[in-house]
Amino acid sequence: MAFTPDISVAIILVNWNGLKFTRACLASLKKVDFPNFRVIVVDNASEGNEGQILEAEFPEVLLIQSKENLGFTGGNNLGIRKALEMGFSHLMLLNNDTEVEADFLGNMVLKIKESKRIGVVQPLICFLDKPQKIWSAGGRWNSLFSRAITLKDRKNLEDFSLSDRKLDWATGCCMLLSKEAILDAGLLHEQYFAYFEDVEWSLRFREKDYEIHLASQAKIYHEAGASSKQKHAEGTLSPRVFYFHVRNQFYLIRSKNQFPIFAYGYHSARFSIWMIYFLIRGRFQKLKAVAKGIKDGLSTELKPAPQWP
Repeated sequence: MAFTPDISVAIILVNWNGLKFTRACLASLKKVDFPNFRVIVVDNASEGNEGQILEAEFPEVLLIQSKENLGFTGGNNLGIRKALEMGFSHLMLLNNDTEVEADFLGNMVLKIKESKRIGVVQPLICFLDKPQKIWSAGGRWNSLFSRAITLKDRKNLEDFSLSDRKLDWATGCCMLLSKEAILDAGLLHEQYFAYFEDVEWSLRFREKDYEIHLASQAKIYHEAGASSKQKHAEGTLSPRVFYFHVRNQFYLIRSKNQFPIFAYGYHSARFSIWMIYFLIRGRFQKLKAVAKGIKDGLSTELKPAPQWP
């Protein structure tokens, strides 16, 4: 990858009780062939001094230690603010449960340099344990029903001849952003905490006339939900995951849908089916979480996303 002195990238990872995954991600980033980047790790108040452990094992990394768990949005915003203060031209959000190809960043930089109107670039993301199966090739937004659709989800890589293309939204699992786009559109919406914050952010970039693109030659691998997949009394996913999913879906409808009647009907039916299922299975904490998500999603006052500085 040729040196591009006008491009400097801050790669932001948020760690929350994910030491094993963050270690593997940082190890893979050491092999990246793009020369001008720095990794910022935000430790979201993990147990067991994980931030300090990572800092000792990877001294080239800049550690930001949060005193509380600020979620995906707040944790990343800590890193974004620091990167903007340091003067980086581009910022990348990268999930800590990913591993990357050596040329992924260079290919993403080439794509974002094609036009000043390209504000966000996403790579091709495959499953870490099944590298020939696609996790995300970008996203499409169905505005009528306020549905965020993941392209090529769980499809076999060999079945498609993928090419670069414009997207409606990019996943926060990995997205490269220009400083100008962030200054225009604002930071991640911290009220979301986690889930659908990447969709909301992407739609905000598009409202500011920035384009979102897939860099199909850039490839990374994703464990897929490592922070969510922890054993609980009612299954693998915690009730909090369902709460945020439901609440934030209604946040999206309220903020991004001018004619929400179809969206409200569609998602209310979906979540009602979830509640019936949880009732039948005796998963009452998840049932309560969905009900609370509906209530809070419809009634909570929506605040504006933070700006920088």
